[in-house]
Amino acid sequence: MASGPVRILGIDPGLKVTGFGVIEKVGNRLVYVTSGCIRPPSNQPLADRLKTILEGLREVISTNLPEQAALEKVFVNVNPQSTLLLGQARGTAICAVVDAGLPLSEYTALQVKQAVVGYGKAKKEQVQEMVRRLLALPGTPGTDSADALACAICHAHGGQGLGGILTGVQRVRRGRLV
Repeated sequence: MASGPVRILGIDPGLKVTGFGVIEKVGNRLVYVTSGCIRPPSNQPLADRLKTILEGLREVISTNLPEQAALEKVFVNVNPQSTLLLGQARGTAICAVVDAGLPLSEYTALQVKQAVVGYGKAKKEQVQEMVRRLLALPGTPGTDSADALACAICHAHGGQGLGGILTGVQRVRRGRLV
C-alpha cells in the first residue's frame, strides 16, 4: 500500500547559525523543498538571539508545513560554556517544533553521517556532497544547511532513521553498522 508524501524538517541547531532543511519523502525518493540558515546578530543579548531562532523556525514551519521534524543531538565538547549555549539554541529549536505540534526525532551526528554517507566519522565535505547527490541539487549546500538536510534524510531513511534500526541486535562500531 503506497502512502503519500511526507514533509520533514531537519534542524542543525546553533547559536551563531541554525541550519534548516525541508525535504519530502515520496515513496523511496527524496525531494528537496528548501533550506537555509537563521543567523541571529552576534551583538544581541542571548535572549534576543534565541528569540530570533524561535521566530525564524516558526516562519519556516508555517511557510513549509512539515509533518515531522528531526534534530541533531548536542555533543559534549571541551568547553562547557559552548556546550551550554548550544543547548540553549537546541532547546529553542525544540520549543519551535513542539509549539507547532510536530513529532520530533533526535539523532546523533554519528547516526546522521552513517545514514547519509555510510560512515559515521565522515567529514563535513563528504556530508555536503552526499546531500547534494541524494537530493539532486545543482550546487553544494553550505555546511549548516547540509547538516540540517542530512538530519532530515536520516529521519526519512527507515521511517525512524537509524534510531529504529539500532534498537535491534545491530551495533555501531567505528562508525559502521555491524
